[in-house]
Amino acid sequence: MSGECLAQMAVQVLTTADGRAKTALSRRHAAAWFAARDAGAPLEVGRASPPLRPARPDRPELLSPRDVPRRRPGTPEGRKALLHAVAHIELNAVDLHWDIIARFADVPMPAGFFDDWVKAPDEESKHFNLICDCLERMGSHYGALPAHAGMWRAAEDTADDLMGRLAVVPMVLEARGLDVTPGMIEVFRKAGDDHAVEALEVIYGEEVAHVAYGSKWFHFLCGRHDEDPKEVFHTLVHKYFHSTLKPPFNEEKRAEAGMPPDFYWPLTEADPPA
Repeated sequence: MSGECLAQMAVQVLTTADGRAKTALSRRHAAAWFAARDAGAPLEVGRASPPLRPARPDRPELLSPRDVPRRRPGTPEGRKALLHAVAHIELNAVDLHWDIIARFADVPMPAGFFDDWVKAPDEESKHFNLICDCLERMGSHYGALPAHAGMWRAAEDTADDLMGRLAVVPMVLEARGLDVTPGMIEVFRKAGDDHAVEALEVIYGEEVAHVAYGSKWFHFLCGRHDEDPKEVFHTLVHKYFHSTLKPPFNEEKRAEAGMPPDFYWPLTEADPPA
């Protein structure tokens, strides 16, 4: 690992296909980054050339969202499918966060920006492995079912726009996780699956910070350019997010992450409750 810069380390993660190997490398690189920071000899951010799309294993088969089979979470097979979808989201999140570092390393940012976006994929790597452990405990594994092919579209659409990336990935897609995860936790609690409940509660607790990182650095860049964050957010979401935002929203956790209701309610087809 000697002599490698952070951007090169990010590309190594992006070009590793196997999920367990990708997340192990992700965690090693995060540990090396923070160890160097703690030792007072921080690694250089450097420059690298990330792939347009990350390496992926042969399985799962990636399908159009409309073609991914829907299963009822009230059945064991449905719960496996739900956890498989979560694992797929978490693996994509690992790549999305390392891609921010590799793709936008040329944008002058404070060291804290890189600290946040190294910590986020480190935690997403942990989340992926927690969910894979749950799947294997249920007699399944990541790759056993088809998955959503559109997860990387937000990265491709915002490949040249850091503010757009921050707006769409942490502040829209990950914020949606804050809305839906409590319901998933309840599904597994009713099923008596304590391992899945514990894993999802870890994810729920740590995802708030990832949304907050997005909000913090989005506001930072708006301040740098003397722009109104709410107006810019609405413009960028309309440009890059190919749908409307759908309530109900977890307003408490969104607020905790630095996202007030007037950021996201205007982007829905519904009016906020009176």
